[in-house]
Amino acid sequence: MGRRENKYVNFEGRVPFDLLFVLLRDYKLRSYTLNAVSYHFLQEQKEDVHHSIITDLQNGDEQTRRRLAMYCLKDAYLPLRLLDKLMSIVNFMEMARVTGVPLESLLTRGQQIKVLSQLLRAARTKNFIMPAYQSKASEEQYEGATVIEPKRGYYADPIATLDFASLYPSIMIAHNLCYTTLVQPGMKERLGLTDEQVERTPANNTFVRAEVRRGLLPEILESLLAARKRAKNDLKVEKDPFRRKVLDGRQLALKISANSVYGFTGAQVGKLPCLEISGSVTAYGRTMIELTKNEVEQHYKIANGYENDAVVIYGDTDSVMVNFGVKGLERAMELGREAADKVSAKFVRPIKLEFEKVYYPYLLINKKRYAGLYFTRPETYDKMDCKGIETVRRDNSPLVANLMNTCLQKLLIERDPDGAVDYAKRVIADLLCNRVDISQLVITKELAKTDYTAKQAHVELANKMKKRDPGTAPKLGDRVPYVICAAAKNTPAYMKAEDPLYVLENCVPIDANYYLENQLSKPLLRIFEPLLGDRAESILLKGEHTRTRAVVTSKVGGLAGFMTKKSSCLGCRALMPAGYEKAALCPHCEPRMSELYQREILAKRSLEETFSSLWTECQRCQGSLHEEVLCSNRDCPIFYMRQKIRMDLDTQEKRVQRFGPPDW
Repeated sequence: MGRRENKYVNFEGRVPFDLLFVLLRDYKLRSYTLNAVSYHFLQEQKEDVHHSIITDLQNGDEQTRRRLAMYCLKDAYLPLRLLDKLMSIVNFMEMARVTGVPLESLLTRGQQIKVLSQLLRAARTKNFIMPAYQSKASEEQYEGATVIEPKRGYYADPIATLDFASLYPSIMIAHNLCYTTLVQPGMKERLGLTDEQVERTPANNTFVRAEVRRGLLPEILESLLAARKRAKNDLKVEKDPFRRKVLDGRQLALKISANSVYGFTGAQVGKLPCLEISGSVTAYGRTMIELTKNEVEQHYKIANGYENDAVVIYGDTDSVMVNFGVKGLERAMELGREAADKVSAKFVRPIKLEFEKVYYPYLLINKKRYAGLYFTRPETYDKMDCKGIETVRRDNSPLVANLMNTCLQKLLIERDPDGAVDYAKRVIADLLCNRVDISQLVITKELAKTDYTAKQAHVELANKMKKRDPGTAPKLGDRVPYVICAAAKNTPAYMKAEDPLYVLENCVPIDANYYLENQLSKPLLRIFEPLLGDRAESILLKGEHTRTRAVVTSKVGGLAGFMTKKSSCLGCRALMPAGYEKAALCPHCEPRMSELYQREILAKRSLEETFSSLWTECQRCQGSLHEEVLCSNRDCPIFYMRQKIRMDLDTQEKRVQRFGPPDW
């Protein structure tokens, strides 16, 4: 699977079902450790016990062995909870029933085996023989789906979205596109077919009409879509929780199977590619998107009695986004339903345009990049829908996702563009002043291979960690967490990558400029340029909030070995004069000793409260409020926060101790 090597063991009478393999194929997550996946789906984790202390726990008392037992129990319990939550076994069993493919093939093979199995099953009933085809790479290409050029901007009015229901399967059924109905050049005359018996597609290919011969692929797709419709209808009335899960898994399997048929015909290195079919499908799709755009814009005009001239602001593959120019959500939904019915009448059945949702407000950034509040009913929005925006990308730090999410919430939910700009400025200022927690700066990348052409940050770090401790170093297939540290000018990024825990323990300074320029700047400009235009860069990335920066104090440098460390006053921070080296305050600040001592005590108390709350959160996670926290789960942001607060607390304790024992 890509660069990942998998071992498959055959058990007679058993099917190995590896949930990790399912998660890797079906979900894009920042990390695939059991703790990270469990927290993502279940909001539950196990106390991660480092391998180096397992022997000590086993050789300890009954309490330490209990912790080890809980660790082992949760190792088995959490995957079972995940299997139930994600309905993995139910979905795969239903997929096996629908496609006629054994369960083990669904786990170890791709989409083509499913279509091939259904094609063979249908061919057998018609006494057809399927040709043996040796696939090979080809330079021949076909034109893909249409994308209507987006009218970028921030839309405060409701934007109605019209979607084609199962577009590509519907096209193949409506126009009888199949291997068994394709008429090759010169065959029409030999077969004695008339012009009325064949149909020429927009891609200039010819297929026999359904009344002459019904194709196998349309028959397969009709049965899949009809079965899905039945499953969805049964799901609406079913009350039993288990049967609901089975029906939901079945309709999902039917949907995936129907959508994969088009891809099967277009895969050149596949079992049975046919570019005439796939090219014709996308050609029909392009004409339908253009027809929908023209029909909507020509009919919904002021001249025809409507409030405004409708404008199609974007269209992509199987959906069209329309600005009817109305202010009310209910009116936009009414016009959307009316437009869907009107345009559907122009197409051959079963092709159908449906009104599905309204985005209100809507931020259109570029092709395949947009965000908006998703309404299917006028009372309240269903969710905030984001496509192609860095709220979900795994190779960015959590800081990017959190900043994007908050800015989008302020723009779309609170409708406060000025507040979104101010928040972005505050985060940038905090980053440059070293006020952002390190857990928000951790980047993770998969160690897919070690022989990249160019040097990669995560690969170089993995090699560095292997030299420090081979037992805990990342292995091939793991996701490597790292942060970018400050270094000399022009030092490449791969040399600045470091383990977050090592950075905390050794007080290594972070390269804030890297995060601003390489992580935050482009995503921020993407969402703010539709609002601020060309001023976005000067407002967000330049200005007063970017001028104050943290003072970087590195432990390394040419003169570091010759410097003598001198204590400074805790009040005015001036270097202590001779004779006061061990005192807390200089002679100038001594009269304010009581005030400054209380300030340091309050700072220590605040850190203790923060540490206690984090410690208690970890105790709740491990299932006991009476035991020491041993968890070393590095996918959890609390782990890094706890380490940082502990170090800050030690430093603050030393500051308080400089005042000496209190003179009561």
